[in-house]
Amino acid sequence: MAAKYQVLFQQMLKENETLLSGFKLLHDKYETDPNTYQDQYNKVGEAVMKLIQEYENMLTSSTEKSGYGKYAANLSDKFRSAVKTIFPKIDFIGVQRV
Repeated sequence: MAAKYQVLFQQMLKENETLLSGFKLLHDKYETDPNTYQDQYNKVGEAVMKLIQEYENMLTSSTEKSGYGKYAANLSDKFRSAVKTIFPKIDFIGVQRV
């Protein structure tokens, strides 16, 4: 049986396949040429980050309410690590290039 964060991660991928597959294509272009794609990456990435945060909140909200804040932080880290396996440059959303 998969861990809760893995189940929710797979659910996010499945339920938002159109947005995330389009972002994956853009992400791959961004990896090869960040200067050209930065503005578009930021714009589309904003929606993707909002989606990731929604699922992350679903994952951790009940845990935080029950007094297991440290456990919730660990779950959050594991979820973010799963996201980074597909989108390693996810942390570059919002970067302003000069």
